[in-house]
Amino acid sequence: MFRFVFRLAAMVSLSIAVIMAVLDATRTVAASQLVLTPLKTSWNAVSPQTMAAAEMFVREKLSPILWDMGANWLLSLPGFAVFCGLALLFYAVGYRRERAAGRYAAT
Repeated sequence: MFRFVFRLAAMVSLSIAVIMAVLDATRTVAASQLVLTPLKTSWNAVSPQTMAAAEMFVREKLSPILWDMGANWLLSLPGFAVFCGLALLFYAVGYRRERAAGRYAAT
C-alpha cells in the first residue's frame, strides 16, 4: 500500500516537473536566452495564500532561521529541478526490488 502511495507521488511530482520544464523551455525560446523560473515565483503565481501560510508555519513552529536559510535556498532553485528531485526520492522509496532467490537456479 505504501509503495503505491510513494510511486503515485513520484508520478505526480514528475508530471509537475515536466510541466514546469515545458514552461521554462517556452519562455527560453521566446526570450532567446535561458530562463529558469524559481519555485518561489511559480508558487506565488499559483497560490500566494499557501506560500504565506507555509512561511508562517515554519517561522512559528520550527525556526525562523530554517525558513531564511533552508527554505529560501530551496525556493530559489528552478521549480522543475526541485520536483525532479522529489520524484526521484519518492520513486526510490517506493521501488520494489526484484527477488534474488530463484534467479540463479538451474533449470
